[in-house]
Amino acid sequence: MESKKTILYVDTSVIGGYYDEEFSSETRHLLDNLFEANFFIMFSSVTEDELLNAPNQVQQLLSKIPDELKIRVELSREAVQLADAYISAKVVGKTSREDCLHIALATIYNADVLVSWNFKHIVNIFRIKGYNSVNLKLGYKAIDIRSLKELINYEEQ
Repeated sequence: MESKKTILYVDTSVIGGYYDEEFSSETRHLLDNLFEANFFIMFSSVTEDELLNAPNQVQQLLSKIPDELKIRVELSREAVQLADAYISAKVVGKTSREDCLHIALATIYNADVLVSWNFKHIVNIFRIKGYNSVNLKLGYKAIDIRSLKELINYEEQ
């Protein structure tokens, strides 16, 4: 029986983390071993928009991931409404709207895990509880939010 591939929604911090000294080890391990790792990478039009301001090597990274391992999702009215609900519930402030869009998109498109290096607004137990409280209240499933450190199988290294 073939196991289902896990869908990882990656926010922009993960793409940038490939070239960031603090986060490059785990990020490179994941992205360089995608074929063996049994993951699909989900990203969004929001990710692409945020990458427009990034250095060229960061902008090019998504194109280096094989198409058969990528899932691209579009920003929708539903995602905007869910993101606004996070802000209305004061999970985060208005300045974190793009972060909320990533979480909303990962939720709506049924990512198995949202991965991020953003510990202030995303990978934060209090924020995660807030996002999931809104999700459940509005009839969505809870979203699993992790840093890449939590996805590495250290026994295989």
